[in-house]
Amino acid sequence: MAARSAPSCHLRLEWVYGYRGHQCRNNLYYTAAKEIVYFVAGVGVVYSPREHRQKFYRGHSDDIISLALHPERVLVATGQVGKEPYICIWDSYTVQTISVLKDVHTHGIACLAFDLDGQRLVSVGLDSKNAVCVWDWKRGKMLSMAPGHTDRIFDISWDLYQPNKLVSCGVKHIKFWSLCGNALTPKRGVFGKTGDLQTILCLACARDELTYSGALNGDIYVWKGINLIRTIQGAHAAGIFSMNACEEGFATGGRDGCIRLWDLTFKPITVIDLRETDQGYKGLSVRSVCWRGDHILVGTQDSEIFEIVVQERNKPFLIMQGHCEGELWALAVHPTKPLAVTGSDDRSVRIWSLVDHALIARCNMEEPIRCAAVNADGIHLALGMKDGSFTVLRVRDMTEVVHIKDRKEAIHELKYSPDGTYLAVGCNDSSVDIYGVAQRYKKVGECLGSLSFITHLDWSSDSRYLQTNDGNGKRLFYRMPGGKEVTSTEEIKGVHWASWTCVSGLEVNGIWPKYSDINDINSVDGNYIGQVLVTADDYGIIKLFRYPCLRKGAKFRKYIGHSAHVTNVRWSHDYQWVISIGGADHSVFQWKFIPERKLKDALHIAPQESLADSHSDESDSDLSDVPELDSEIEQETQLTYRRQVYKEDLPQLKEQCKEKQKSATSKRRERAPGNSIRLHFVHGYRGYDCRSNLFYTQIGEIVYHVAAVGVIYNRQQNTQRFYLGHDDDILCLTIHPLKDYVATGQVGRDPSIHIWDTETIKPLSILKGHHQCGISAVDFSADGKRLASVGIDDSHTIVLWDWKKGEKLSIARGSKDKIFVVKMNPYVPDKLITAGIKHMKFWRKAGDVCIWRDIFLVKTVKAHDGPVFSMHALEKGFVTGGKDGIIALWDDSFERCLKTYAIKRAALAPGSKGLLLEDNPSIRAISLGHGHILVGTKNGEILEVDKSGPITLLVQGHMEGEVWGLATHPYLPICATVSDDKTLRIWDLSPSHCMLAVRKLKKGGRCCCFSPDGKALAVGLNDGSFLMANADTLEDLVSFHHRKDMISDIRFSPGSGKYLAVASHDSFIDIYNVMSSKRVGICKGATSYITHIDWDIRGKLLQVNTGAKEQLFFEAPRGKKQTIPSVEVEKIAWASWTSVLGLCCEGIWPVIGEVTDVTASCLTSDKMVLATGDDLGFVKLFRYPTKGKFGKFKRYVAHSTHVTNVRWTYDDSMLVTLGGTDMSLMVWTNEMEGYREKRPCDSEESDIDSEEDGGYDSDVTRENEISYTIRALSTNIRPMFGIKPHLQQKEPSTDERQGVVRPPVSRAPPQPEKLQTNNVGKKKRPIEDLVLELVFGYRGRDCRNNVHYLNDGDDIIYHTASIGILHNVATGSQSFYQEHNDDILCLTVNQHPKFINIVATGQVGDSADMSAAAPSIHIWDAMNKQTLSILRCYHSKGVCSVSFSATGKLLLSVGLDPEHTITIWRWQEGAKIASRAGHNQRIFVAEFRPDSDTQFVSVGVKHVKFWTLAGRALLSKKGLLSTLEDARMQTMLAIAFGANNLTFTGTISGDVCVWKDHILCRIVARAHNGPVFAMYTTLRDGLIVTGGKERPSKEGGAVKLWDQELRRCRAFRLETGQATDCVRSVCRGKGKILVGTRNAEIIEVGEKNAACNILVNGHVDGPIWGLATHPSRDFFLSAAEDGTVRLWDIADKKMLNKVNLGHAARTVCYSPEGDMVAIGMKNGEFIILLVSSLKIWGKKRDRRCAIHDIRFSPDSRYLAVGSSENSVDFYDLTLGPTLNRISYCKDIPSFVIQMDFSADSRYLQVSSGCYKRHVYEVPSGKHLMDHAAIDRITWATWTSILGDEVLGIWSRHAEKADVNCACVSHSGISLVTGDDFGMVKLFDFPCPEKFAKHKRFLGHSPHVTNIRFTSGDRHVVSAGGDDCSLLVWKCVHTPH
Repeated sequence: MAARSAPSCHLRLEWVYGYRGHQCRNNLYYTAAKEIVYFVAGVGVVYSPREHRQKFYRGHSDDIISLALHPERVLVATGQVGKEPYICIWDSYTVQTISVLKDVHTHGIACLAFDLDGQRLVSVGLDSKNAVCVWDWKRGKMLSMAPGHTDRIFDISWDLYQPNKLVSCGVKHIKFWSLCGNALTPKRGVFGKTGDLQTILCLACARDELTYSGALNGDIYVWKGINLIRTIQGAHAAGIFSMNACEEGFATGGRDGCIRLWDLTFKPITVIDLRETDQGYKGLSVRSVCWRGDHILVGTQDSEIFEIVVQERNKPFLIMQGHCEGELWALAVHPTKPLAVTGSDDRSVRIWSLVDHALIARCNMEEPIRCAAVNADGIHLALGMKDGSFTVLRVRDMTEVVHIKDRKEAIHELKYSPDGTYLAVGCNDSSVDIYGVAQRYKKVGECLGSLSFITHLDWSSDSRYLQTNDGNGKRLFYRMPGGKEVTSTEEIKGVHWASWTCVSGLEVNGIWPKYSDINDINSVDGNYIGQVLVTADDYGIIKLFRYPCLRKGAKFRKYIGHSAHVTNVRWSHDYQWVISIGGADHSVFQWKFIPERKLKDALHIAPQESLADSHSDESDSDLSDVPELDSEIEQETQLTYRRQVYKEDLPQLKEQCKEKQKSATSKRRERAPGNSIRLHFVHGYRGYDCRSNLFYTQIGEIVYHVAAVGVIYNRQQNTQRFYLGHDDDILCLTIHPLKDYVATGQVGRDPSIHIWDTETIKPLSILKGHHQCGISAVDFSADGKRLASVGIDDSHTIVLWDWKKGEKLSIARGSKDKIFVVKMNPYVPDKLITAGIKHMKFWRKAGDVCIWRDIFLVKTVKAHDGPVFSMHALEKGFVTGGKDGIIALWDDSFERCLKTYAIKRAALAPGSKGLLLEDNPSIRAISLGHGHILVGTKNGEILEVDKSGPITLLVQGHMEGEVWGLATHPYLPICATVSDDKTLRIWDLSPSHCMLAVRKLKKGGRCCCFSPDGKALAVGLNDGSFLMANADTLEDLVSFHHRKDMISDIRFSPGSGKYLAVASHDSFIDIYNVMSSKRVGICKGATSYITHIDWDIRGKLLQVNTGAKEQLFFEAPRGKKQTIPSVEVEKIAWASWTSVLGLCCEGIWPVIGEVTDVTASCLTSDKMVLATGDDLGFVKLFRYPTKGKFGKFKRYVAHSTHVTNVRWTYDDSMLVTLGGTDMSLMVWTNEMEGYREKRPCDSEESDIDSEEDGGYDSDVTRENEISYTIRALSTNIRPMFGIKPHLQQKEPSTDERQGVVRPPVSRAPPQPEKLQTNNVGKKKRPIEDLVLELVFGYRGRDCRNNVHYLNDGDDIIYHTASIGILHNVATGSQSFYQEHNDDILCLTVNQHPKFINIVATGQVGDSADMSAAAPSIHIWDAMNKQTLSILRCYHSKGVCSVSFSATGKLLLSVGLDPEHTITIWRWQEGAKIASRAGHNQRIFVAEFRPDSDTQFVSVGVKHVKFWTLAGRALLSKKGLLSTLEDARMQTMLAIAFGANNLTFTGTISGDVCVWKDHILCRIVARAHNGPVFAMYTTLRDGLIVTGGKERPSKEGGAVKLWDQELRRCRAFRLETGQATDCVRSVCRGKGKILVGTRNAEIIEVGEKNAACNILVNGHVDGPIWGLATHPSRDFFLSAAEDGTVRLWDIADKKMLNKVNLGHAARTVCYSPEGDMVAIGMKNGEFIILLVSSLKIWGKKRDRRCAIHDIRFSPDSRYLAVGSSENSVDFYDLTLGPTLNRISYCKDIPSFVIQMDFSADSRYLQVSSGCYKRHVYEVPSGKHLMDHAAIDRITWATWTSILGDEVLGIWSRHAEKADVNCACVSHSGISLVTGDDFGMVKLFDFPCPEKFAKHKRFLGHSPHVTNIRFTSGDRHVVSAGGDDCSLLVWKCVHTPH
């Protein structure tokens, strides 16, 4: 029977032989204490060479593969492999865990590095993206993460000389990272021509941005910035694996076995070739090197560690060695000496001294070794080989005795017989051969009984029998030496075995788990003397069992350290040690055996030992040796808190049901009712499964919980106040030690803990995200700063929180059984205790992980009969309460009991509010204070015990069991309830709030009803019987038992109450005559159980609901079934209405009707309001009748799961509701429509928002529906087809076709210039760079609130495309923030004086993968354009709104993702504080209240929400409209704020809503005639500016300035000349208002004189297709889709003129002299204007389709017009303004893109939409085919994207996107292009080679549509498609 408990002896790890050199590097360092730290298998080792002692860190669960040393050289970080790998930071001195970082990486952690001051740690994962992650390791928080590289990363390092910079290297790359905010941004190292692109293996950073790296070919590459500047060739002969920087310089180690030392400038100092030293050997390869002073540590591939003293560098000292490569299987112990022998696949056999912890002999064999054995006299050593041979050596000198090969497969096991005469050799071909030792190992027998490979052998003590195990798990016996199989069990019974290493057999049954047949135990060894068995398995675990252990599933102690499989384990000859060997980790572990008697002394061992011993959690025979479980505790552990539907899932469920509802809500739905209810009193206390959940506050109120409500009970006034923040059952409650704060934890999928203030009942913090299912226990620390919580998930997770910040400090898995309590040690803040089913654990916090140890039990005290459920510590003692219903007071050491109080009815004081149900109820909670003991019982009672003895009952509710029956009295404020707890109770609803009477029933009941005169009370019971009782005394009047199934509803007929209808679950309703007590009728015909019955007013008709959702009618008293058309039903006058079916209440069924049932309803007596209760715990009020589906309602949460019944009192003044499983009776007061206190109503509005949203507006719709694409995904803007130029086959020239070979030097005249070079000086200077100088454009069409003043109105800031623009108002000069890599969507300015000129901008992005393409927010300084922080966010698609908090430290962002997530950031650290889904439709703006860091408001499509940040949680309240008549939820567009919690929101209809808190209090009707797009609150005087969309009129204007209350206003007109003004952004400075409009203008309006000054102009709608630069001046023209042509002046930085054409313009061109302008339109018309007068000179429309290009010939004679009708028309301008077409070009295969004339005006080149270029003669239009002739043409201009000369402009990545435009400079040697990705590129011209080199310039959104050089090549102008902006770039020429 002993096997039932684990053995009481244990093992302690004493030594590990080995070092991990394979597949790892840089893993060997000196600590500050001059110890050496490294790792092997799953153990971190700290070795002291002085004392020759090892310490072990064993916090990992799998192989360690990476290690980093903290700069102070005491702390170590190690990373492991595994499915969920983690990083441990531990102290190398105490080997205790400091912190654990987990839950981010997968597969493994490849590299680690600390930064300079050791605050941050970077890690690299082994996942497919090789994720790079930066941690604040002390807080266990991830700061940033990014995909590292597509291939393996080998090394990473912080730049120790520049903050926030890192370098990583790996397969064919090196990357330089910068960390800003939470964004890690890489730049790839440029190898250039200096070195080959190759794999970089290691690196070190130095001063002046220098980085040294070791490459695969043995060179050292030196980098400056990101560029390779030089290489040190041949530093090593092969790959450089390790580089270590120290004060003196650098040490490198390579595959060639050399160590090189370099000085600080990387000049060589010395070289040490380890292969040439005494210990060296061929193939030695260095994996790790550490240089410290005059010592160098070297780790090799073959698991050796050398220490080299620099002075004697040819004598390295070998301080550790181990097996290398392949697996390690062979282990044998010497029979008489403390020696162990191991042999491995590395072909070496090694002998280790267990006393000296050293290798004493080594010998290399020919073959890999798989097993070993030493003869009984210790002379011979036999080795079994992998090739089927075995060798015998002499132990003394390792010389060979014999080598025999009889088998082909590996020898897996061999053993000498105890008498030394035989050797048994087991082979993988399932045979065992027996050899005679004395006969020079002649084969004397063989055993052939097995069918599978042999795994284990044991000899009997007399050497006459052999037992074997094979791979099938069979155990066989043979007679020796012949090998005959023994089958009779009798013969074997008495055999005594010399050793026990077999895994199957009766004696070792217990090592296998009970219910599994897995074969994963590799080795066992029995210690007969100590009666212990040690086992080794595939999971790296060593276990100790008692021996023998006969029953499966025995208890054990387990030890970890090995990583994967442990292949073998043996006791040493004297049983002092256990030796275990690891297969893949090549390591040999030596464990010290500590027998029982020494355990007492072992308590004083070093602290690490307590970790070394671990406990047998896993044994599954737990319940064997423990006293019986108490029934109550048993019940409690079996409770499940899982829900079918969690409240968190409701929004998704509603979304899924939206489609159904769309079709259903065609009818106009009723408004929600005017009445509302307010929770008034709750009867009930949750004691049946919770404990210690009852406390006094400091002012003597009592706080506890029931259902989903936290209750604060004032015992003097008998009133309650409620915390209603939870949405499901509260399971635990605790109070703060210093303040009146309470923490409560609830049930939920992601359950939350709320910390709230009992005085204000406001939440202070909400903690969630780390538990599942629910939270079973919470406790504050003594200082109240921390909170511990325990979850009810399977591993009962324990979390420690800093609750104010809402941060988790650490998390640990508790235990697999339920944990009941958690308590923090008041004296030692880092310790906490949990207690639960059969365990008690003592935890100590260490960074992110808790470590526990068992403390020995000192004594036990018999305190109560039965379990002790509650304890409370006092200053001088304890008080306990238990199941026996007695409270005991104890002294401070539990020595004696001072006093006991029994809870009995007799002791009840007269002032009690109710009656005690039974004597001595089980006590679940005790608390002391205010001279009383407060007691909570399992029966749901709360009692107050006076110290002198009297007991007062304060609160009570039903006991465990569901409560269904509820009835209200016909004329008194009382009600009756009946429950499954077998009680019938009468409650007083008047202010005395107490239970008036209670009666125990023989069975539970489900329904009850008062007779109309109130004298009798009918109760239906669960066994099918019912009784009538006297309503005052509750004594029986009469009872009947006619049914088998439970009675579900019972009703007296109205009036005199003549009949009683009794409905049961067997689908019948019996009608009884009350006076005669006879059954007079039975209603049949229901197909399912009956749920509700109602009488009509005459008592003649019954309305019935059944479980099959039938609505039936029966006539009383006979019960005849009637069919009544549904229209007639509502005309009948019903005495009561509790039905949930039928037309009148169709609207009460929710959208998610499949998941939830409406269980009860009740109509007020004035037939106005219907109250319902449902399965999700909601109480709802509807207007009656609720016709049409999905009616509107008010909803209240207080019950947790099902509301089983609801009833109005006789005068409708109160609503009483019952909770099924929460057993609470809640009383709500009804507040009539007229009566309304000014206080927040706590209902929530209906599920479905109204259909009407206040109208339609094109601008709003556009903004809502716009889809933002990121650049990388943009596709071509023109409908091109055909093969792209760089993929076309080149056509051979005529010469090649005819085979003509031209002489290399031709006498022909030289080829003419490709391009006529005009107006450029003699020397041509190429352009080397473009610098952005001006931007004409502003993004006003779909973005808002994005223009702000800076510097007291001197500058303004705004954005367009991906550029942030700072524009000086006086000079018009601009500077730019260009760090965004995609379009900016929102912009805000920090208003706090501490953060002056700080701007945040949010951009579009792709998915939220945290890579560079993810959406991000940049926070930057507007003046110096420095980026302060980058926040990559999970708002997939983009960030549409940003706002700073009042202190400026927090930033709020809103995403465009489907959930429209709202996130709060601490932007300086880049830390995300909180995030939550905002709304299912578009949110336009969210803004912080200007005086708050916690309150903000969001508005959007039919949405306004008021948010609070509590800790790390976001709480929201929907805006409540119901307070104003006819207010509808409209689409809200803008927000402003006023004093006293006023909020103003602008709507789509032009109204402004005024909110007080979250309740609508007033509407400013028609503040604007159209949507109110922008509102701005001036902080200094509180005035509010609004901007809207309206037509300018005398009174009104699109901008208005209002007073603080939005009562008076002054309107301003914007003198823009537009038909309607649409304002998108407003801002107010000193005396000026800044306005941004939809028409891309930014206007400054003076407040005094209302004068308008337009600061910025831009095109309204794009794309801007047409672009033309003036032939001689710095002017240019642009023509766009918005129907305007505009003239811009670069020098004056402004728009000079604009012409409205009335149609979209497509192209524009200057005549060669600059006196005329030709404009081509989208409708096929073209116009010629005179520049001087802007008069039309001529116009013509010969085509129906768009004109794509228009050109004057260089001699000004011809005009060429190219259109999308695949044609070019020629007009002769000398013939005057009639413009008759003289000819046209035929056979162009597709639409025309660009055209260029030749310099002599004789030819025209045309590029077309099928990627083909053609040349035509002018004016005949003849197609010119001759290549040679074409090659000789000199062109006047070149704007073609096609042709051999520009083949190089087409990029590799242009599958979907195209180059759209090009322009060659006037000098003819530079070329700029614009493409669909929004890039401007600069090439040399011509560029005939594919994929030519170029420079790129970002700025535009997708699609650059046109690009031109200005005269003299001074500027480049590019035009944007999506961004309607014009960018002017200054050309930087190379100097002469």
